[in-house]
Amino acid sequence: MAKPKILVTGGAGFIGSALVWALNELGRDDILVADFLGEDEKWKNLVPLKFADYVEADELLELLEDDALTDIELVLHLGACSATTERDCRYLIQNNFEYTKSLASWALGRGARFVYASSAATYGDGAQGMDDQLEDLHALRPLNMYGYSKHLFDCYAQREGWLNKIVGLKYFNVYGPNEDHKGDMRSVVHKAFGQIRETGKVSLFKSYLPDYADGGQMRDFLYVKDAVAMTLHLAETSSANGLFNLGSGQANTWISLVTPIFTALNLPVNIEFIEMPDQLRGKYQYFTKADTTKLQGSGFAGCQYSLAEAVTDYVAQYLTPGRHLGD
Repeated sequence: MAKPKILVTGGAGFIGSALVWALNELGRDDILVADFLGEDEKWKNLVPLKFADYVEADELLELLEDDALTDIELVLHLGACSATTERDCRYLIQNNFEYTKSLASWALGRGARFVYASSAATYGDGAQGMDDQLEDLHALRPLNMYGYSKHLFDCYAQREGWLNKIVGLKYFNVYGPNEDHKGDMRSVVHKAFGQIRETGKVSLFKSYLPDYADGGQMRDFLYVKDAVAMTLHLAETSSANGLFNLGSGQANTWISLVTPIFTALNLPVNIEFIEMPDQLRGKYQYFTKADTTKLQGSGFAGCQYSLAEAVTDYVAQYLTPGRHLGD
């Protein structure tokens, strides 16, 4: 059997497994998947997918040191601790910073294409804007340790002169199939679907700013199928380098996000607005929208799905029947 040519870290996770699915759709299965499977249910994401081999992520670096992966041409590094609530800073530094440094250095040393997940969390509260063409990365102020661990690598890569050779992806609010295992980090669509099916209604936070109605707070929501299309486009476009915002480029309200769930379930729209916890009120973002000028400039044609189409596809094809990508 031919040796794998594509390495996908975090390949059992949400976006990682969606990338493996998208590669399968393109006829590629010469893929090495690396992840920490642990005790959660993300192994189920791998069951319908085709790939050449699997390795636990802590063994991957040993394989790299032993020069066992000489045929790898493309590294899609999605592996990370992505919990914004994680408090173990040492763990985050090892997983999200040191590991990425080692993998990037290995890829660059062998002429392999290196694409990695940064995060929109690096922008903090957005006070410095959300500009993926920002030269002064040190002006950014991430609000949590997860965002900071990603920011650290962006800054390191810039100092090392790597950002003109590699691609860093700042995903905005991604939702879609294969996120079942994420617990509290699941998207609002996934959580709302469960609420609506059980109770016939969904709870959204009230607004505490006069410019926004209850449920009128806005986010840039990105369907995972569009997210992986963007990712593979940038991986294949050799002239594309540096940091890229990956979002729909549109801001939509929470109401417009949950309404298609009711429609897909043939239920009347029933939204109740609840008080926001005090600890969230000062930190809550009322508006996010990705500036996707740089992505468009790389030749990406645009999202395939509108918000309503994406939510409907997710609910009808995956959540209701309990399916994963590739089923």
